[in-house]
Amino acid sequence: MISVVMIVRDGAATLEKALKSLPRFDDVVVYDNGSTDGSQEIAKRFANVRLFDGYFDGFGPTKNRAAALALHDWVLILDSDEALEPALVDALLSSRLDDNAVYLLNFKAFYRDQQVRYCGWNNQKIRRLYNRRVTGFPPAHVHENIQVDGLIVQEFVGGSVLHFSYLSMSDFIVKVDRYSTLYAESNKGTKTSSPTKAVFSGVYSFFRTYVMKRGFLDGHVGLLIAFSHMATNFYKYMKLYEANRDSRLGRK
Repeated sequence: MISVVMIVRDGAATLEKALKSLPRFDDVVVYDNGSTDGSQEIAKRFANVRLFDGYFDGFGPTKNRAAALALHDWVLILDSDEALEPALVDALLSSRLDDNAVYLLNFKAFYRDQQVRYCGWNNQKIRRLYNRRVTGFPPAHVHENIQVDGLIVQEFVGGSVLHFSYLSMSDFIVKVDRYSTLYAESNKGTKTSSPTKAVFSGVYSFFRTYVMKRGFLDGHVGLLIAFSHMATNFYKYMKLYEANRDSRLGRK
């Protein structure tokens, strides 16, 4: 048996689509972190959903806390902007899982209703299915990933997760700010940065996404993604530089 676990904050724009793809799972944990957009009301409409109120203290710790609420030891971690293809649901509910394995799921990414086929976003393989008695997430605030030391990492075949993370250009701007801030907060005092590093990292990120990964073939969507990658890298290193500088000068 598999429990689906998702942490949610203001995910109303996509949450219903996500939950509508999960009716065959008997346990879906929605761990809400202070939504004010009606996300909780959406979750309450689904009979197989158990809704919890909680707090957010970084993606890794929060996902572990949410997974601890699941009824089953096998946990499928989803975001509120992700839905499962029916073929993947069939495969998940009919497969025998290895307790010593962490499973990679295939992802198809979308901007609005357009599938992103390049930019490094198409058919990504991401760790999402694991046995919570064996492993979990590290305490990382951002870029968290299921720990796999001593375990088998295996691709799960039979369908994809559909990722609807960006519904407008504004979504790119909001996430650039959010993720760059989390990066700076979690690495302050342990990693170094500089304006030069921020510039070169941003430029390289744009080139890698738009040219090396052929993002230009996705049209204006590829340009949006490449620019957001550039902005995220620029701001995360600039915010880290500023945070380290403030710490040295005794500023709060």
